[in-house]
Amino acid sequence: MEPIMLYDTTLRDGTQGENISFTAKEKIQIAQRLDDFGIHYIEGGWPGSNPRDMEFFELAKKTEFKHTRITAFGSTRKPGIDPADDPNLQALIKAETPAVAIFGKTWDLHVEQVINTTLEENLAMIFESVEFLKNNNREVIYDAEHFFDGHKDNPDYALQTLMAAIDAGAGFIVLCDTNGGSLPSEIVSIMKTVRQSLCEKFDTTADALPFKFGIHTHNDSGMAVANSIEAVDCGAVMVQGTINGYGERCGNADLTSIIPILQLKMNRQCVTSENMAKLKPLSRFVSETANMIPLNSRPFVGKSAFAHKGGIHVNAIMKVSRAYEHMKPDLVGNKRRVLVSDLSGKSNIEYKAKELDIELNTNGFDSRKIVSEIKRMEQEGYQFDVADGSFKILLEKFTDQFNPLFELKSFRVAIEKDADRPCSAHATIKISVDGKDEITAAEGDGPVSALDNALRKALYQFYPELENMRLIDYKVRVIDGRAGTAARVRVLIESRDQDHIWSTIGVSEDIIEASWHALADSVQYKLAMGNS
Repeated sequence: MEPIMLYDTTLRDGTQGENISFTAKEKIQIAQRLDDFGIHYIEGGWPGSNPRDMEFFELAKKTEFKHTRITAFGSTRKPGIDPADDPNLQALIKAETPAVAIFGKTWDLHVEQVINTTLEENLAMIFESVEFLKNNNREVIYDAEHFFDGHKDNPDYALQTLMAAIDAGAGFIVLCDTNGGSLPSEIVSIMKTVRQSLCEKFDTTADALPFKFGIHTHNDSGMAVANSIEAVDCGAVMVQGTINGYGERCGNADLTSIIPILQLKMNRQCVTSENMAKLKPLSRFVSETANMIPLNSRPFVGKSAFAHKGGIHVNAIMKVSRAYEHMKPDLVGNKRRVLVSDLSGKSNIEYKAKELDIELNTNGFDSRKIVSEIKRMEQEGYQFDVADGSFKILLEKFTDQFNPLFELKSFRVAIEKDADRPCSAHATIKISVDGKDEITAAEGDGPVSALDNALRKALYQFYPELENMRLIDYKVRVIDGRAGTAARVRVLIESRDQDHIWSTIGVSEDIIEASWHALADSVQYKLAMGNS
C-alpha cells in the first residue's frame, strides 16, 4: 500500500488556537524537530498575512531540512484581479518554498454570502491561482475549504471547484471539514461519491487519477482523528493535522494519535520505527515551546496513556502486559506507569519499587506494610497517584534509602499590605548542605513564590542545575471544608526541566507548610535525578 504523507500545520493552523503563539525562531526550532521526526510537509505560515511568518520563511531559506518540504500557505486570488497582481499570491512566490498550499471556496454559501462573488468567478479564482503557482514551478496542494459542508448543500458545485483545481494542475486535492461538524459515516459516504464521480470524469481507476487525495479535519465534534482515519480508508494519502491537536476552537486533527494509529494499527507506513519512538518527546517539545501544560490523558503520548492504578490490573500486566495495554508504550516513546493509591495492592508497590530501583525489605518494611501506610496517609489527604516524585521519596524513606541533598533548618514568611500597594511577600530560609548552613532571603508574588525563590537562591551555589527547573502548576485543595480555616489542605506542585515532568504533594493544616513539603520534594527529586 502507498505510504501516507504527513502534513503538519502546527506552525500555522495550530497557532490559531487560544493562548498559542510562537516567535519566528521558535517556529524554526519546531520545524527542525518535525523534520527530524520525518514529517513530509511542514506548513510554516501565511507569508502574506503578517511579518512574523515572512521572517520564518526568510529563516527557513537559511536552514537545512533533511526530509521535509517547507510549505507556504495562502488563498486563491481575490475576485476581479489578475493572479500576478494579487499581493497574497506574490507573497507565496516570495517565500521561495518548494510547495505551496492554497485554499479556495467550495461551499456556495461562502462564495455568495461571505466573499460576495459569483459561482463562476470563484471557479476562475481557483483555476487561475493554481495555474499561476504551477507556472512558477511550485508543487501545489489545494485545500478545498468547507468541502463536506459544501457537498451536503450543493454537491455538483463542490465537485466543479475540485475540477477547477485539478485541471489547473494541483497535485493534491485536500478535502477539508473546516467546521469540524461531519461524522465519520458522512466522510465515508461523500469521499466514495466524489472518488467515483472523478473516476468517471477521467474514465480511469482511482489509482490512475492525475492527483492524490488528502484530508484536513477539525475537532469540533470530537471526530477529527476518526474522520482522518476513515478518509485514509477511502483513499486519502495525505493527512493534515497538528501536534497535540492544537488549533482554532476545539483544535485540529491530532497527529500524535493519527500517526501511531495509521502505522502501528493499520500498517500504513508514515515514518521509520526509530522515529516513531520520538513521538512523545516531540509532543512534549511542542507543548513546552507553546507554554501549554501537556494533557495527561492524551492518547499514546500522554502521561496517563499507559498508567495503571487498580491492583488487579497491575498484577495482570506484570504477567502479560497486553492484558491491559493495547500496545507497547515504548513504540511511541512513552512508558508504563503504575500508580499508587488507597486502591493499590502489593503488586503496585513491588512494580514501582522495581521501576524506581528501590530495594524492598531492607529494614523489614515490605510491600504489605508499605501498602498499609500508603492507605493511612491517603486517609489523611495524600494522593500519591498524582505525585510520583513524592512517592519515590516516601518509598526511599520507608526503606531507609533516602539521601537528602539539603535539609531545612527553618524558614520565615512575611506578607505586607497597605492601602496603596498590593500584597508583597518576603521569605527567609536557612538550609544545610553537607553540613554547611546557608541563610537566604527573597521576595515573590506571594508567600509560596517567595519561599520558592529563597530556596532556589540558597541552593544555586551548590546545585547550578536547578537553573533549568521551573514550577509549571500549583494547585491547592481543601480536603474537608467542615473544619473551616483549620481544615487540612493538599498542595500539588508540577515541575519540569528540559527532559522530565514530575509532581509532588504536601498536606497540612497550614497552606504554607503543605506548600513547603511539596516544594522541597520537588527540588529533592530534581537533584536526585542528577545524582543517580
